[in-house]
Amino acid sequence: MNSLKNMKLPPTKAISGAINLIVGGSVLTYAAANSLFNVEGGHRAIVFNRFVGIKDTVYEEGTHIMIPWVERVMDYDVRAKPNMITSTSGSRDLQMVNISLRVLTRPVPSQLPLIYRTLGTDYAERVLPSIIQETLKSVVAQYNASQLITMREVVSREIRNSLTKRALQFNLVLDDVSITALTFGKEYTAAIEAKQVAQQDAERAKFVVDKAIQDKRSAIIRAEGEALSAKLIGEAIQNNPAFLALRRIEAARDISTTIANSQNRVFLNTDSLLMNMNAIDTQSMPTKSARRSWFGRSKAPKSIINADDEAVASAKP
Repeated sequence: MNSLKNMKLPPTKAISGAINLIVGGSVLTYAAANSLFNVEGGHRAIVFNRFVGIKDTVYEEGTHIMIPWVERVMDYDVRAKPNMITSTSGSRDLQMVNISLRVLTRPVPSQLPLIYRTLGTDYAERVLPSIIQETLKSVVAQYNASQLITMREVVSREIRNSLTKRALQFNLVLDDVSITALTFGKEYTAAIEAKQVAQQDAERAKFVVDKAIQDKRSAIIRAEGEALSAKLIGEAIQNNPAFLALRRIEAARDISTTIANSQNRVFLNTDSLLMNMNAIDTQSMPTKSARRSWFGRSKAPKSIINADDEAVASAKP
């Protein structure tokens, strides 16, 4: 106990100086660590001051100075962000249309203090659904369901123009607006399919009718040709009975040519080949000049007439 009583304590001023030094160093360290802030690429920052509120200055990319504890930094991403909105709207002909819209939005950097005061940091969720729904309904109501399909580019451009004007009222920029999906109700889809089937059936029936008309014309032409051919053959037989003999010789020649070119060997009598020359009245066979008059000098092939002359000569006794 005596040793404790005899211990000498450091002076009070030294202790207070050490405490002040530690506190001051801590404050300086805290101030140095929190007096700088960085703004990343594609971002902008605004500063809230506890005494004056939101400053009108927008801090761009880089390192900046602020007052610790007094000021607080709000960081904004000013790059375009995609947003998907789906809306069910009615067309001009009272058909329900489901439209999915994809928009790329970003805030106007110079208006970030005003955006924070009026909309906060979740500005996209607050503004986009309402203005997109309203714009889609107003534009779709101007077109029929069929026009929404055939004039899709025009509809998309009108939606983009309307949305761009509405978004600028909230200091938002729309870089792109595109329709990703466009569907109709089940009843309208079924009606379109039924219409397409009916049109295909009508085209098929039209084709069948046209084909029947063409077949009818072909049959008439074929019948007229056969009637004219029969008339000419009848007149030829009536004017000269040797016409039948000449046809028999032509048929016999064709049969003999076919048999001769075949690899098989067939033995037939002249009756089977229609070459029974003894039964042919050679006196009634037409002469060379008569046959030319039948066929016409310009139409009678010389080889046929010469072959007929040889056949007639061989048939004569």
